[in-house]
Amino acid sequence: MAAARGKFITFEGIDGAGKTTHLAWFGERLAQKLAPLGAQLLTTREPGGTPLGETLRDILLHQREHMHLETEALLMFAARREHLAQVIEPALARGDWVLCDRFTDATFAYQGGGRGLAHERLETLERWVQRGLQPELTVLFDVTPQTASARRGAVRDPDRFERETEAFFERTRNEYLRRAQEAPQRFAIIDAAGSIEQVRAQLAAQLDAL
Repeated sequence: MAAARGKFITFEGIDGAGKTTHLAWFGERLAQKLAPLGAQLLTTREPGGTPLGETLRDILLHQREHMHLETEALLMFAARREHLAQVIEPALARGDWVLCDRFTDATFAYQGGGRGLAHERLETLERWVQRGLQPELTVLFDVTPQTASARRGAVRDPDRFERETEAFFERTRNEYLRRAQEAPQRFAIIDAAGSIEQVRAQLAAQLDAL
């Protein structure tokens, strides 16, 4: 008898929203819930998740020379196709669950909302690369760009995207919220402006629902 197909969960939000802070915590508790069912949890990230994807990630985040917007989007989807083929799709097929730090919603938010690439081009790439695959649940960590900026500045040196303007992150956030409004059955919006304990209480409710 074939194993039941696994489920695909993604974490999203603008840089500084706190999603990566909570990813390991959420993953540990989800893995505990899956263990009695005989399923495992795979945690991964985008861009990245494969050796080629990690190389592309380094280019996308740290390339010093100017990169054409369409080139940036194509590299994102190139890394994603490799990630899907080598990691995500095989895991789901064998019945494992996948928790991914960013996926295509980030591309629509950053390259579409933030940088202004036409949605039609992103939608074409999405259909080609994903072949209908979408997460069962997308957890969106929502904060204002001002809050996110203060958090980023306190913890790390900025990459290409983190150096963008407040207006860029406002557009990025708005695109995330637009995507969530279009697919409310898939998105769970987390108010990420509060304390770690307050955010994890909201995440615990999502775990219970799963």
